Order: sequence, then structure tokens, then C-alpha cells
Amino acid sequence: MRKLLASLALGLHLLAGGTAALAQAPAAAPEPVAAAAAAAPDAVPATAPEAAPAPKVDSGDTAWMLTSTLLVILMTIPGLALFYGGLGRAKNMLSVLMQVFVVFSLISILWSLYGYSLAFSGEGRFVGDLSKVFLQGVGPETFGALATIPEYVFLAFQGTFAAITVALVVGSFAERMRFSAVLIFALLWFTFSYVPMAHIVWGGGLLAQDGALDFAGGTVVHINAGIAGLVGAYMVGKRIGFGREAFTPHSLTLTMVGASLLWVGWFGFNAGSAGAANAAAGLAFVNTVLATAAATLSWSAGEAVHKGKASMLGAASGAVAGLVAVTPAAGFVGPMGAIAIGLVAGLVCLWGVGGLKRMLRVDDAFDVFGVHGVGGIVGAILTGVFAAQGLGGTGGATPETFSMGAQVWIQTKSVLFTIVWSGVVSVVAYKIADLLVGLRVDEESERQGLDISAHGETAYHR
Repeated sequence: MRKLLASLALGLHLLAGGTAALAQAPAAAPEPVAAAAAAAPDAVPATAPEAAPAPKVDSGDTAWMLTSTLLVILMTIPGLALFYGGLGRAKNMLSVLMQVFVVFSLISILWSLYGYSLAFSGEGRFVGDLSKVFLQGVGPETFGALATIPEYVFLAFQGTFAAITVALVVGSFAERMRFSAVLIFALLWFTFSYVPMAHIVWGGGLLAQDGALDFAGGTVVHINAGIAGLVGAYMVGKRIGFGREAFTPHSLTLTMVGASLLWVGWFGFNAGSAGAANAAAGLAFVNTVLATAAATLSWSAGEAVHKGKASMLGAASGAVAGLVAVTPAAGFVGPMGAIAIGLVAGLVCLWGVGGLKRMLRVDDAFDVFGVHGVGGIVGAILTGVFAAQGLGGTGGATPETFSMGAQVWIQTKSVLFTIVWSGVVSVVAYKIADLLVGLRVDEESERQGLDISAHGETAYHR
């Protein structure tokens, strides 16, 4: 029965291979299609329905996807690195930059060795296969999940998603975790959490079969990373002086620059997930502008009401919250729906980094869970609401059968699944890193700052 369902799903996807809303999902391999067409050119009557077009490189789509890939790299290095770096103390600036920079490099290599194959090959419910390990069978003439761009481009684009997701987690345990432990955790968590989740949601796995909507990574990226960050903050422990000393950002200027680069790069993240230069990309682009702007305003307004003043840090955090929340919804909701999602996300994430964080009694240094985890949950669930055509949405992947109640339940299940999966993998990954090298630097090194103690250099000379 499972094989039958998988075959049906594969056939349906062949018929809808160009559907933008499912751009992250894998397409059937083009070789069998081409072979079948060549084997029996005269067997099909002239009146038969047209077969799915053979994969063919479209220069416009390819150019857009190359640009989108560059934009995602921009939002990671330097965007995320500067955003996080500015939030830390001056004595830890370089350590944060180093962690983001090296994690991005590590994951890029692991993605090409086995990550891509396990995420976007095979028909497993939880993970793919090793048919493309070491990129065997991938070349200039092959196509991956998208029929209008070379497989190399799809590989690179998806690789940037993997790299930034793992880099996001760095912000939770910043300023006190061993550099070697960071890399061990990154390798393990990427292998056993990110890669399976990418397959489960975008590679035709369990949640894809269930009908979960995640245009650009609400579950795969943000909730996944947010939970890993929360677990890490607990397992590494609080920074020395947390709750007694003011851990203020050493450079809000750099944080604002980083947030701005994140906003710019996010257009590649969201609009690029359309997989083509088409109307879906345009919709995702507009929604990324509007949701981010709305969240910036709602966070600032909430902060002004609560504290009496709106801050630059709040505006930057609100922008990121809006970007996170609209990510799963970008290609499925209308512009007014995107504004609504942004307004809600700004206020809920403001509570997430304040009230919720105090309730959890956790030192999540740069609020990875409060912004990415909480924002991802809000966005994933509200996608099921605002994807409704009556609210200006597209109706999701199956507009003719879309039901708001049913879709919200599916989205909720996908959120719960991601929380459990990432949580379990994270606990094991941190524990292994702890057993191998120890999670935390010693007290003297932490007080001195990781720039000097871990890397032998300083960010600033006075």
C-alpha cells in the first residue's frame, strides 16, 4: 500500500512538475521520462494528452536561482555573523564571527558529501538514500528537483539553507561553549536533525505526504534551529553573572547592519524557494517586505507600550521575527495575510524574548528560541489560516480541496513533530560533544573572553 501511495504521489508530481508552491519538493528523475519517450515515439496516438515537458534549462530561472543562492550566503556571512556579533560583548565578538563562518564552511562540505543525497534522493518517509553520495551522478546535464535549472544550482541553493540553519543555533550558547564542541555538535545535528527534516518536509517524506505547507523553512529551518538552541542553552548552562550583570550588546550599529543584510538576503531565502522567476516568486517577495515591516512596527509599538520607549534592538529583532514567521507562508498567503502574520509575530516574539524567557529560566544568549522557535511556530500555524483563498491565499498545494481547519491541524502536527525530533537529536548531539571534548570553556577563559582564550586575537584594539 505504501509503495502504491508513493507511486501515485510520484506520478502526480510529474504532472505538476512546474508548480511553484511545491518548488522545494523533489521532482522525479528526468532520465526515465526521457528514456520512455525515446523508446516508443510512435506508441502514443496523436490525440493523446501531452506528456510532461522534458527538463530543459531556463536561463531566467537559472539566473534567479543563482542570485537567490548568493543572497542566502549574504544573509549568513556577513548578515547573521554581524547580527550575532553585535549582540555579544566585545570580548567575544570574533568568537561569534568565527563560529558562524566555520560552521557555514563545515556544513557546505557535509552537504555535498552526503547531506544532499540523503535529503533529496530516495522515497523514504524519514530519510532518503545514498544514491548521490559524493555527488555521484550529478553533473552539468542533470536536473534535481526542478526541471528548469541545472542540478548543480539546486544543490548549491539548498546547501545554503542547511548551512544557515546550523549557524542559527550558535546564538543560543554564544560566549561560553568550546569551539571544538560547537563543530562536533554541528556535524551531528546536521546529520541527524536537519537532513532528515529536509527530506521529511521537502523531499517527499512523512510531513510532505501529510500535506504540511512549508514554503521556505518554518519547520525545517526555524523551529528546528530554535529547539536546538533552547536545548543547548539549558545543557551548556548560563553565562557567568547571568541575572546579576547586564549583558548589553556591544555594538547595536553592527546588529542593525546585520539585520539589514538578513532582510535583503531573505528575499533569496523566500522568493528563491519558488524555484523559478515567476509569479510565486513575486508573491513571496512582496510578502517578505510586508510581513517584516509589520513585525517591526508591532514589536516597536509593543515595546513602547511596555517600556515607554521603542529601541533599535527591538526594531531589528522585530524585523527578524517577521522574516521568520512569513518564511513558511511566503508563497501561500496573500499580502494582507502576510501583514497579519507579521503583526502577530512581532508581539508574540516580543513576549517570547521577555516573559517566556523568564518563565523558562534559560540563558538563550541571542534569543534563538524566542525569535526563531516562537516565530517559526506562529508562522507555521498561521500559514494554515491565511492560505485560505477566502483570506487572499492560494489555497495551498491543493486549492480545490483546501480546508482551513484541516490544514491548521496538519500544520500543528508538523510543528509538534519538529519539536520532538529536533529536541531528541539535540540532547544526544550535545551529550556526545560533552563526552568527547566538554561543552563549556573553563571559568577563567569565559571571564577573559573567547576571542583571546579560544582564538588568540581581539576584535578591537584600544
